This record gives sequence, C-alpha cells and structure tokens, in this order.
Amino acid sequence: MKIFLTGSSGFIGSHLYKCLVKKHDIHCMESNLLDFKKVLDEVTAFSPDIVIHLAALTEVEKSFYDQINFSQTNYTGSINLIESCKQLPNLKNFIFASTMEVYGWQPISDEVKKYGKPLSRTAFDENTVPNPNAPYAVAKYGVEKYLEYMQRSFGFPFTALRQTNTYGRKDNDFFVTEQIISQMLKNKNEINLGYKDPYRNFLYIDDLLQAWISVIENSDAVNDGSIFTLGPDNAIKICDYAEIIAKKLKWDGIIKWDMKPYRPGEIFWLNSNHALITSRLGWYPKTDIDTGLDLTIANWKK
Repeated sequence: MKIFLTGSSGFIGSHLYKCLVKKHDIHCMESNLLDFKKVLDEVTAFSPDIVIHLAALTEVEKSFYDQINFSQTNYTGSINLIESCKQLPNLKNFIFASTMEVYGWQPISDEVKKYGKPLSRTAFDENTVPNPNAPYAVAKYGVEKYLEYMQRSFGFPFTALRQTNTYGRKDNDFFVTEQIISQMLKNKNEINLGYKDPYRNFLYIDDLLQAWISVIENSDAVNDGSIFTLGPDNAIKICDYAEIIAKKLKWDGIIKWDMKPYRPGEIFWLNSNHALITSRLGWYPKTDIDTGLDLTIANWKK
C-alpha cells in the first residue's frame, strides 16, 4: 500500500516507519501542517491509500502553558491534513493518533484526589463520555469530532486510536517512565518529580506498534469511524511506579515530589481497557510492566 506518514521523526512514528517500510511504499510528510496549500499539494501528489496521522505536540504538561501553539498545531494542523485528504480518490483509511487524555475529568478522579485511591476501579472504554481537561486533550478530541463530521457528511474513512502512556523511549526523558529512570541513574541521592498521587496505565512501545499495524492491515474492517481504546487495564499510582523502578535499579535515594510546575485541573485517574479492539482485530498488549521496564532500563543504562 501507499502510506502517507506524519510525525515520522517522533517516538512512535520513527518506530512505525521501520516496521512498515519493508512492506509498503511510505512517504514521510515534509510540509508544515499549518501551511494548508503545501500540505494539500504534498498529499495529492503522493495520493496514498492510507494516511497515518501521528504528528503533534505531545507533552501534556507543556500544553497548559503553551495553549495557542498546542491548539494550532494539534487541531488546526490536523484539520488542514483532513481537508487535504478529502481530495484523495483512493483513500482507504485516515488513522488518527488520539489519546486517552480525552476522558479527562471523571468522578473517579475526584475520589483519588480526595481519598488518595479510587473507591471503585474503573477502566475507561469507548462508551465513557469524554471530558478533556487539558489544552492537548481538547485539541485531540476536537479532531475526533471533526473526523466524525467528515465521516457522516462525506463518508470519509477513518479510525482513531485513543493511546495511553507509551514507554520504551531511548532518547527522550521528558515523559514519566524515562524521566524516573534517567534521573535515578544520574543522581544517586535525590531526584525531583511532579505529582505522586495520579494513577496511569502504561503500554510498551512494541505492543503499540502492533496495534497500529493491526489497524493498517485491516483498514477495510475498521474505517467506518471506529474509535478504540488500547489499554491495558493496569493503572498504577505514580509513587508506586517510581518505587518499582527504584527497586529494579537498586536505588535508595530520596524522591522530592511536587517539584514540577502546577497543572491546572490535574487528572488523578486515567485507565483504559482494550476489549473492543481485541474483539474486532484480535490485538492485545503482550508486554507486562515488569518486562517492559526491564527493557527500558537496559536501554537507558547504555
């Protein structure tokens, strides 16, 4: 297939490119998403069967302080791409990288904030009503709604993946897993982290790549506007997550919490399952936290 890939230099995109390039004709987008004319020309010149839209500003924390840039890039840039793809004669699927952050505020999050733990364990799924509560998440949900409008009005084929926290990076320590590991490796006595109380679920990069490949290779079955959560249902409190990593590293220093900038409207519970995509495509996460962390730690030790 001819595949048009945005975000090919990012964490997921660079890995996905390597998975696909031996089998498919891949074009990595070069245009600025905010330049509609150049995006239109580039997309129509290649005329792909599949469009994979990964390009985005992804640091949720930064979106609270750089709202305009995040909104323009992640929403307006995506609309430019979607409208360009509407001109394609043979488009089989537009696959959009959404986020579990679209669920945002839910009652269970307030339970965690008040009591320090959830009173009832809940894994969000496709029937959970989204309440995005960060500029990053609002933009992503806006793109989902635009795609739904396009599908209803023009039969535009799309699939959206509400991705969860993916780890396994080798060269970026901004995100929580890699940040904890790299700080502990560099500082024997003390490290600085953000909130300790939120719960998050974690998906290893190899499993996420297989989810994308499953959707790409079965596009005809899921290009009807299907939206999937990916799971796994393994939410863990950040302070407990840090403790697991510390034990693996035999690190016995002190963690100073709440040392990151305040996040307005912090979400204290994000967790999801993968029941729907498993039933539709047979995909499920295969890498448990213990194995995934061992692999990630091995990379950072190098």
